[in-house]
Amino acid sequence: MGIEEIKKAKEEAKKPITRPSQKVAALLIALGPTTASEILKNIKDEDLLEQITLDIANLGKVSDEDLNEVLNEFKAVFQAKSYVALGGVAYAKQLLAQAYGDAEAAKMLERVNSMVNTNPFYFLNEADPSQLANTFATENPQLLALILSYIRPELAAQVLAFLPQDIQAVVSMKIADMTPTNPEILTTIEDIVQKKFSALLVQDFSNAGGVEALANILNCCDRGTEKNIMEWLDIENQEMAQEVRDLMFVFEDIIILDDRAVQRLLREVDTKQLATALKGTKDEIKEKIFKNMSERARQMLTDDMEYLGPVRAKEVQEAQTAVVNAIRNLEATGEITITRASVEDELIE
Repeated sequence: MGIEEIKKAKEEAKKPITRPSQKVAALLIALGPTTASEILKNIKDEDLLEQITLDIANLGKVSDEDLNEVLNEFKAVFQAKSYVALGGVAYAKQLLAQAYGDAEAAKMLERVNSMVNTNPFYFLNEADPSQLANTFATENPQLLALILSYIRPELAAQVLAFLPQDIQAVVSMKIADMTPTNPEILTTIEDIVQKKFSALLVQDFSNAGGVEALANILNCCDRGTEKNIMEWLDIENQEMAQEVRDLMFVFEDIIILDDRAVQRLLREVDTKQLATALKGTKDEIKEKIFKNMSERARQMLTDDMEYLGPVRAKEVQEAQTAVVNAIRNLEATGEITITRASVEDELIE
């Protein structure tokens, strides 16, 4: 996406929300940074991810009228999809027509036409794996095995990883031994599970868009997603990238923390995790950490870094994300303060 396209996106942001990517951006803003970041990192289409990112940054304040219209549209589509999955197209058409009229029902069904073959338990596919594990760990292992058999394999693997080892083994055996389930029974079980999971409600957040909203979302993203989007923004719009970066705290910003804040952080972070996070970082970041440690602690950290040897980039990113989250939590509780120098405070030689 070039400069002209960025300008066009900004101009369109002033108009009513009409494009699908704008509607998705408005929805993500309404859902809040935590949920929005989880959704963004699961968008595999890079062009779509770029467009939604731009729309979030350019939307500005979303009016209550526009937001309600977008939310109602998504609600209607999800409702139609649920009806189709529950009883088929004819059943969905009948219920939607009763609620919205024939014409609107036809529009909704057209939007969800590509979703007709939805798998059971589809509503769990974007859920947090640890949350799923905590919610269903005390349920009958047969039920958990049934759910894991239908959701995305990568998500099922993550859920298994969060379960106690004895439950992992039982559930895995039941998955392997499972036979086809009666469709009517499956639908009943799915309905019960959906009602149970719907109790985990999404919090309400501000409707304001713009670079602050994008920064809040990226602050909640994993290190890999954050890095990917920021590198893209640097190429496409350096000014916007800098605005976002100024509102974020990233791992490299450890160097702007005062010594007291670093010392408080070191009491919060595991040494081995910190050793992984520092792999491949700039010397100035390592020095910032080392200078706030005792000689013995510094030697232990250095030994851990050497002992680790080569580490996968993904592991380093995860460790850095954990450290940044610890910093943000300390700031949220008022235990440390993150201060960025303003332009007026900068020294010019």
